[in-house]
Amino acid sequence: MHAARHLTLLWPGLPWLWLRGSLTGLVLALAFGVAVDVAVLTTWIWTGLVEPPFLIALWTATAAIWLVSTASAAAAFPPPIRSVRPEEADRLFLEARDAYLARDWVAAEARLRVLLDIAPTDGEAQLLLGTLLRRVGRTTEARQALEKLSRSDSGSVWRDAIAAELDRLDADAKALQSVILPLAAAAQTAPPRNAAA
Repeated sequence: MHAARHLTLLWPGLPWLWLRGSLTGLVLALAFGVAVDVAVLTTWIWTGLVEPPFLIALWTATAAIWLVSTASAAAAFPPPIRSVRPEEADRLFLEARDAYLARDWVAAEARLRVLLDIAPTDGEAQLLLGTLLRRVGRTTEARQALEKLSRSDSGSVWRDAIAAELDRLDADAKALQSVILPLAAAAQTAPPRNAAA
């Protein structure tokens, strides 16, 4: 995972675009792409379009942009987003976990919500909240919480657990559908009760 993060240094602007979704990173990556495209096109495709001194200047400018942006990105490389849990959040997580295990869903959810206000990138707390929401039947909220966690950096550690929870949500939905559909079909084919009256 760390090697893939550092490969983003090869293209100017990509570390900030890929790892943080930065608009500045997008602009820099696109500008460098256009500069490389123009340099390649005028060098090998449209060879007579520009004079050799302009080609040298274009390639020099492209190389300078690459060197400067790569050096600056390496110096200020964005660190991975980590879930660092403060001491208060640790206490809240333990209380939420104990309440969850005791099936005190309200207390568990309340503590998890407070914890996520303190440490919003705490992947373990987000996973427990998604699991709790699934257990109490709030499937839409559970799916949203789990899918949000799966897209975040703090969810990378919990990918297998998130996938398992999403599979359980799908299985619960299928089981509910198999129970409701036969009941709905039976209700439509049954004769009305007051037909004789």
